[in-house]
Amino acid sequence: MSIRCIIHFAQAHPEFRLPELQSIAELYGFRFSQPAPGSLPGSSSEDWNPKHPFWIVDFEDEAHAVRLAERCILVRSVYELYARGASYESVHSQALANSRLWERYVEKTSFRFSVSAYNHSIPLQRVREIVESFRFMGLKGSVDLKTPELILAVFEEYPVRGTTTVSRDEDDTKLAQIYFGRLIAEGKARSLVQKFDVKKRAYFGNTSMEAEISLLMANQTLASPGKFIYDPFMGTGSMAYTAAQFGAFIFGSDIDGRQMRGKGTESEPGILRSAAQYGVASRIVDLCTYDVTHNPLRCGCLFDAIVTDPPYGVRAGAKRLGRKTTDKRVRERNPEFEEAQSKALMDFVPPTQPYELSALVADLVRLARHLLRPAGRLVFFLPTVTDEYAEVDVHALLCEGMEIVANSVQDFGSWGRRLITIRKTTSEEYASPFGHTAEGFSAEDDKQMREDGESRIPAHKDFREKYFRGFRKDDADEHSEQEQKSENRD
Repeated sequence: MSIRCIIHFAQAHPEFRLPELQSIAELYGFRFSQPAPGSLPGSSSEDWNPKHPFWIVDFEDEAHAVRLAERCILVRSVYELYARGASYESVHSQALANSRLWERYVEKTSFRFSVSAYNHSIPLQRVREIVESFRFMGLKGSVDLKTPELILAVFEEYPVRGTTTVSRDEDDTKLAQIYFGRLIAEGKARSLVQKFDVKKRAYFGNTSMEAEISLLMANQTLASPGKFIYDPFMGTGSMAYTAAQFGAFIFGSDIDGRQMRGKGTESEPGILRSAAQYGVASRIVDLCTYDVTHNPLRCGCLFDAIVTDPPYGVRAGAKRLGRKTTDKRVRERNPEFEEAQSKALMDFVPPTQPYELSALVADLVRLARHLLRPAGRLVFFLPTVTDEYAEVDVHALLCEGMEIVANSVQDFGSWGRRLITIRKTTSEEYASPFGHTAEGFSAEDDKQMREDGESRIPAHKDFREKYFRGFRKDDADEHSEQEQKSENRD
């Protein structure tokens, strides 16, 4: 039976709410929808505004709302909607009109009321008055403050006041909305944010992803028992732990094995120590050190999802095998490299060169098309310059057989990082973009990307240089100097 609910969100990462809800609904095979226009008093197109902590959502079954509460990181709780209005008179009249929803609880059900406000603090005396105003419901069960069978909640939402300071009871009449309903489920997944807190982790580094974001990324991959997920830029493994928490098996690689091993861990890599701390070590299938552009994977359609946070040069820069164009000793070292290749010298450290971000993400999308199973997902962060960004920057990354599922931004002012989710839409097998298969890489894809690049420079191109010069456009000398410093550091 269909049910209309109030979803109470945590006030964090509001742009990621809808993609997370949609992903978990797809994972468990159900749908939800926004109330039809006119079906709810005072409804508007802003009912799903990311700035509001309460959303009204229609489900086909109450169990679907419970699923969201159990899995979604940003959901604090879910309530069955009894009434919503701009005044208590309106809320009371709607609650009476919807008595069929709560009349079964009148006779013998123990209960308690919960009254709270957003952007406001309600005095205790007024809390009592609010609770007493619902006496018309005629509840005959006992009041139980600890373990009631029924929890009825009243939420008052007030306009954002900015930095204005007011007394506790001032502006009590200036509320924007009142919500009234029955608690269906508390958000259980929120506790995982504390469990995976980086500060409490056995092994972490300066590039480790914060717990809440890595959990959101795991949900975007549709991680679940039996899924096989790959992180090609494993680093210290932040995404591996959260995806494994939901039952997925993890395979990871990195060009720098020291990131995965850590220091002073000859017997056990740092990632496995942290995985053991979280009880998911058995789900880490393997960790390999290699350049993703020279990977040893010889067939495609291996993984259900690829999740990663590519290095973009702020804390660590991306690298690939090869020599810099500025290296004057390339010819002198070529024989050395060829000898190491032929003799498989274990102590030889191959040279590396910078891997520019726009080239990296373009390669990542095509690699995902090769490695993902049908309907598999690629989830990654893409940093962009706010003033230069346009939707075409992300759409230009797509190739045949891939489509965008979600594009949400974490805004830092002059720049932001976008959580991109891309799905493989075809069952056709594609060659590796790095030419490791018999078919070779797709020249058509390269041609298309060159044509796209000629029409527009994406906002993520040369992001590292833009970041270190403060995103200034009129300081060419400083840019050149910074580029030279970057080359020297690399």
